Amino acid sequence: MAVKIRFKRMGAKKAPFYRIVVADSRSPRDGAFIEELGYYNPATKDTKIELDKAKDWVSKGAQPTETVRALFKKNGIIG
Repeated sequence: MAVKIRFKRMGAKKAPFYRIVVADSRSPRDGAFIEELGYYNPATKDTKIELDKAKDWVSKGAQPTETVRALFKKNGIIG
């Protein structure tokens, strides 16, 4: 099973808010997920990531998407 760390879109129309989740790569963007790791609000640039959970999933082989990888680098999860 290929596991990805990606965004789940939330919020109102034209006011997106994203949760960072671990999901099976075959599930839809806003569908079922395995675990929630945090959130990202692009309007305010507010980010909260549970570092220990994120590092654990990356060590298990979960592949972050490009945008999530950039957030992880910014927060020091990925070197």
